[in-house]
Amino acid sequence: MKNNKYHAIYQQLVMKIERQDIMAGSKLPSEHDLMELFDTSRETVRKALNQLAQNGYIQKVRGKGSIVLARDKFDFPISGLVSFKELAEKMGRPWETVVHELECVVGSSDLESKLGERDLWKVVRSRKVDNESIILDKDYFIKSQVPYLDTEICSYSIYDYLESERGMQIAFADKEVTVEEATDEDRQLLDLNGLTHVVVVKSIVHLDDASPFQFTESRHRLDKFRFVDFARRMK
Repeated sequence: MKNNKYHAIYQQLVMKIERQDIMAGSKLPSEHDLMELFDTSRETVRKALNQLAQNGYIQKVRGKGSIVLARDKFDFPISGLVSFKELAEKMGRPWETVVHELECVVGSSDLESKLGERDLWKVVRSRKVDNESIILDKDYFIKSQVPYLDTEICSYSIYDYLESERGMQIAFADKEVTVEEATDEDRQLLDLNGLTHVVVVKSIVHLDDASPFQFTESRHRLDKFRFVDFARRMK
């Protein structure tokens, strides 16, 4: 019965947070007030609060109580491959891609070491959600693998074009995730709102024959993304 009680309290508080009846940045009622509100013990209230904290709804701050966290983050899969279009549509939010650069370039020696060729497409795009630029994508595609691109394709979904129109099988990526100081380009093309650092995801993307065809550097606004993965302990 106790387990059912704390879970019921957890579910009611989750509903209030997700409906924004309790706003991000505000405090939950004190443990004492929650005990009176739900007519239950302190132990049951603490279990409910611990579950809220574990699932990212609140942060318990010593001397201040339980602070409600913003829930408007995108879950960005570390081990999966998902396009921005797929991610935004899954969230059900208005989105837009702005193409800043689309040109044929001779890649650097570093890019050649990653991709094996130097004749590349360079595509620079900012990604907007709710009219805020929150991602800056800098992509390089091997021209022999991707012979044609235009602004319309780049502003909608390059992956959709490659898979649907060209029948390419995009298979896997090697990824590296770091936090870096924002550059002048980040400040120009992203709505950083005073943030000084960005999360950077660098990927070499391969086709199903294991050949690389893309290097991407995706620069994310820190407060808008939660990077998630599934991990299983192996012995």
